[in-house]
Amino acid sequence: MSSGTSSGSSLGTRSSRSEDDLDLQAQMERRRKRRKESNRESARRSRLRKQQHLDDLTSQVKQLKDQNKQLSMALSITSQNLVAVQAQNSVLQTQKMELDSRLGALTEILCYMNTITSTGASASTNPAMVNNITSSNSYDLLGASCTWNQQPIDLYQCF
Repeated sequence: MSSGTSSGSSLGTRSSRSEDDLDLQAQMERRRKRRKESNRESARRSRLRKQQHLDDLTSQVKQLKDQNKQLSMALSITSQNLVAVQAQNSVLQTQKMELDSRLGALTEILCYMNTITSTGASASTNPAMVNNITSSNSYDLLGASCTWNQQPIDLYQCF
């Protein structure tokens, strides 16, 4: 009888071991399934992050292309304005040279008129007296009659 009991207890131990093994295997299977599911979820999140990053980069490329296009247009307009300003500057420099030349000629005329007036030039050196015109009347460069007082003209008052 004792052999029946001992065999029964060894069977009970075996069955409990196999149940433990089955429980352990089931637990390992659940862990494996959870790991797989966790890995799938992690891969899905990684793909979503990657797609979001790609979308952000695509958006940034579009924005930079638009900005580049605007800057190119602004550069083109600025270059055109530069050419126009340079042309205008050239015209103004030419006009300035012409006006400087005229001013120099008028300054010489005023100096000549001042020397004639201040030295009390004789009739032989004064063109107005040579033509029998009184000192209050004279002719300008174009031949029109004009009157001017005999006071010397101070060039510095003109400027």
